[in-house]
Amino acid sequence: MSPLSAQVVTSIGDLELVARLVVEGMRAGRHRSPLLGFSAEFSRHRPYQPGDDLKHLDWKLLARTDRLYTRRFHERTNLSLMLVVDSSASMDFPEGEATKLRSAVVLAAALAHLVSTGGDSVGLTTRHAGEPLHLPARGGRPHLRALLARLDRLEPAGTFDTPAMIERAANVLRRPGLLLLISDLYDDEEAIRSALARAVRRGHDVAVLHLLDPAERELALEGELLFEDAETGERRIVDTRTAAPRYGADLEAFLERTRDAARREGIDLHPAWTDTPPSTLLRSFLLARRGAG
Repeated sequence: MSPLSAQVVTSIGDLELVARLVVEGMRAGRHRSPLLGFSAEFSRHRPYQPGDDLKHLDWKLLARTDRLYTRRFHERTNLSLMLVVDSSASMDFPEGEATKLRSAVVLAAALAHLVSTGGDSVGLTTRHAGEPLHLPARGGRPHLRALLARLDRLEPAGTFDTPAMIERAANVLRRPGLLLLISDLYDDEEAIRSALARAVRRGHDVAVLHLLDPAERELALEGELLFEDAETGERRIVDTRTAAPRYGADLEAFLERTRDAARREGIDLHPAWTDTPPSTLLRSFLLARRGAG
């Protein structure tokens, strides 16, 4: 099944349906991943030994080889996933339905669906209507629906205070779990790095889906224009003829600093371009984690 385009997925209003569609788009390439726990998955065969549980005998292999082999399985380890979803005003880009925030909501909803239906727990840390919103990591369909409903109501506004949200998420995870930040990272770089590093030192598995829109690749505007910071309201007149050449270099420097900091601190950083089909993006994210794991 071909993955639905990012434009189509982000335009669908029913978030629970969106989550199922994105997960279904990953089915053809499903692989075991550290994100999803282990859930009694087949590992390998070994010769049968007296005392082994007979229910694990591989009868098909016996028919082919005339030898007894026992199937070995991974033990299940329950996972707690805490999603940190940036809802700042800078996520309200570009204009239209397919904003960075909507992309973040779709990615978070699909991962929540995948983890919850796999029997693990998922929680949410974000801001809504200017106030912090926290849902502890729990399992079960009622909790999943409550989480999706809160995601669906998010609107971009103001600042996010990403470091504080990371700290809160790390605190509410009662035991080591996976903390996943979905953000454009337009905040205090050093404070974000420090907060993520502290979460790693507390024993959490820390990952970042770094949201970027193709329109941010270059400054494709002309003339002297008035720019306004979406979060602070600060205004500045910019001559794009002189700023455009520096913009690309500054963006690449920002991305390189972010990558370097993630490598140093043991953080899984994955670029998430909003024009990539969400199922394709998440599948590559899971496979990268599986390879690293």
